[in-house]
Amino acid sequence: MAVLLITGANGQLGNEMRCIANRDNINSYIFTDVEELDITNFSDICNFVEIHKPDFIINCAAYTAVDKAEDDSEICAKINTLAVENLANAAKIANAKVIHVSTDYVYGGDATMPYIESDTTNPKSVYGKTKLEGEIALDNILPEQSITIRTSWLYSSFGRNFVKTMISLGKERESLNVVCDQRGTPTFARDLANAIMSIVNSNKFESGIYNYSNEGECSWHEFACEIFKIADIDCMVNAITTDQYPTKAQRPAYSVLDKSKIKKVYGLEIPEWRESLKECIKLLNSNID
Repeated sequence: MAVLLITGANGQLGNEMRCIANRDNINSYIFTDVEELDITNFSDICNFVEIHKPDFIINCAAYTAVDKAEDDSEICAKINTLAVENLANAAKIANAKVIHVSTDYVYGGDATMPYIESDTTNPKSVYGKTKLEGEIALDNILPEQSITIRTSWLYSSFGRNFVKTMISLGKERESLNVVCDQRGTPTFARDLANAIMSIVNSNKFESGIYNYSNEGECSWHEFACEIFKIADIDCMVNAITTDQYPTKAQRPAYSVLDKSKIKKVYGLEIPEWRESLKECIKLLNSNID
């Protein structure tokens, strides 16, 4: 049995971890968000860890408002960098392992082949830079006891995300404009949560960086079309370019992730993105019913 401390428990991934906890009779879970634990405060974390003695700290907390981060860099850095540093130092004192969730935004976004973990990082946004700095801090402090998982295009039946936004807008409008020249892979947060638990429940902990997303790739336009197809929503999706939809923060033009490493080390079978999307929309429909 392992004791798991989950930070960012009210977010998409944190809520998926709660679902796992509800059916897990082996491990013990402690769920925290900012109300229960301020991870930007080192002494608070140290006290919390000393009391609860976790074997694993699963960091699902992040500042993810990508555009807002461009004007809010100080708070973004506190959550995405300083908090990770704090968790790493507290884990080191407590001899706990850390599984930290990062992002495809740490890569440059200008590749033409799926990114492998050793590819050069070159974030183009405040969000990406602060997430990379968090990764570096974790590796410097806890090199043998930490795993970073880079993921992309996360969605879930919980929280706010592209899938839920598209379904909501698609029911209200006859047509939508969605960019067609940014390619990546959607990731169902439930699949990522299961992958994290595969690592926790394995008999080995091989530290380092791992990519994880669902299998396959698409553009945001193709993603939106598939959402409407599965959800049976009659809404025209017009393909536009990034230039036609300017945003404050630069998005990666290409962020498909190669998952060979995590599949090999932990024997994971990763679902194709359309199959996982069907599962999520089924959950959303059952919640409405």
